[in-house]
Amino acid sequence: MPSAEDLIFIALLGVLVFTPLSVRLLGDAGIGWHIRAGQEILATHTIPRVDSFSSTMGGKPWFAWEWLYDLLVGQLEASLGLNGVVWFTAIVIAAVFSWTYRLLILRGTNVLVALVLVLLAVSASMIHFLARPHVVSWLFALAWFWILESSEREWFDGRDRQNSGWLWALPLLMLVWVNMHGGFLVGFVLLGIFWAGAMWNWFRAKQIRIEELFPRIAAGKRARALAGAGLLSLAASLANPFGWRLHAHIYSYLSNRFLMDHIDEFRSPDFHGVAQRCFLILLLITLAALVARGRQLRMSEIMTVLFAVYSGLYASRNIPVSSVLLVMVVGPRLSPVLSQPSPGPGFFQRMAAVESALRGHVWPILIVVLTFWIAGAGGKLASSLGMDAHFDAKRMPVEAVNYLKNHEIKGPVLSPDYWGGYLIYRLYPATRVVVDDRHDLYGEQFFKSYLKMIRGEPEFEEFLAGRDIGCILLPREAPLATILLESRRWRAIYVDDTAITLVGTSADQ
Repeated sequence: MPSAEDLIFIALLGVLVFTPLSVRLLGDAGIGWHIRAGQEILATHTIPRVDSFSSTMGGKPWFAWEWLYDLLVGQLEASLGLNGVVWFTAIVIAAVFSWTYRLLILRGTNVLVALVLVLLAVSASMIHFLARPHVVSWLFALAWFWILESSEREWFDGRDRQNSGWLWALPLLMLVWVNMHGGFLVGFVLLGIFWAGAMWNWFRAKQIRIEELFPRIAAGKRARALAGAGLLSLAASLANPFGWRLHAHIYSYLSNRFLMDHIDEFRSPDFHGVAQRCFLILLLITLAALVARGRQLRMSEIMTVLFAVYSGLYASRNIPVSSVLLVMVVGPRLSPVLSQPSPGPGFFQRMAAVESALRGHVWPILIVVLTFWIAGAGGKLASSLGMDAHFDAKRMPVEAVNYLKNHEIKGPVLSPDYWGGYLIYRLYPATRVVVDDRHDLYGEQFFKSYLKMIRGEPEFEEFLAGRDIGCILLPREAPLATILLESRRWRAIYVDDTAITLVGTSADQ
């Protein structure tokens, strides 16, 4: 019999692969260069150290720090097409939220409370339901928190310590995480939070009577174990193609105020959207839980809440991880407030007992195999098309790129950075792009000049004059397109509802 956890997994996986949401997962063009980078690794058996996609940065050092994810999606796309990329992304997302529900139940959360909180977390996270390596960081962050929080409860609740050994799995997880996504830094933040919590308990423990020494000894031992796991994890994080230079590069990137202020996903959330409002509801629920049960929270839980709230409000891309962390802390603390005292176990307690006993997970395994088989069959289920993952022609310049390929338009293509990854996916290696969304590669000075150009500011011609540009591909209503046409130095060769393609008036196309 499928558990509620199984049903959440099946529902999310089915919705994400069999409905128009599969197209929504491909709403970010960046997946295009991830796929091509992975296929370059497969073809050359080497991890790229310099850029090969851009005419602007070609041959310059490039930190392909997500190379392991690129390798995976590159192989999936080569074998199953875009259906394979969407299939993998959907599995990761479904696993994150079904596992979150499972962990809430195991930690004593009311079934209804757990379901509501997970649905809110799913809704808040939909802002970044995209086929990109950040979804893998959601899964690693959840696993990291579960290991740290489980071991802490066992140390201080005096129960058996069978999960404490999982602390030493953290370095092994880091070996994979550091080569998948830059979000591995979240793991070190969580480690620091739980180490600080252990030190807090050690500092506060009294030594007046002999029986009061045990909490202090336990806290000290845990702090040492966490420090050891942290040092091993730090060493494991150096097991990447770039060594310590990767850490320095990510720090330089994330500390660049100009880039952080001008990249949309790093900006604070706009609470007019549905996903952002769901995150706001989670924040309000967290506040209510703190008021009702705040004194019972451990120091590590308080710091986790503060970290989750700050990171979620700081950048919209952090909302999914922040939502999961808030749910994991708040759920078990909120349940006793909502539970009504009764002489025996109530309905939800019985449901939780049933949920905990269902561990087979046969149905999720079957649906994973079935969807993989459908993806391998070109998305066809019997005589109908079940999976049809593709880039949305209303968001991406699909027909314009078809025109460029059919008419063999030569030269590098200049487009907005948020289209660059799609152009790499469609045109590489025959044609390079001038710019794409690898902002850490291009740097602050380049993007200052680029933003003036794309906005049509007076200095835009300086950007164009210094580049080898074969054609320009812009959104149909972009102000820059109007300015270029009025200058008579550029002419339109293709126009549709999404994009307009321009070439120089002296070009022979």
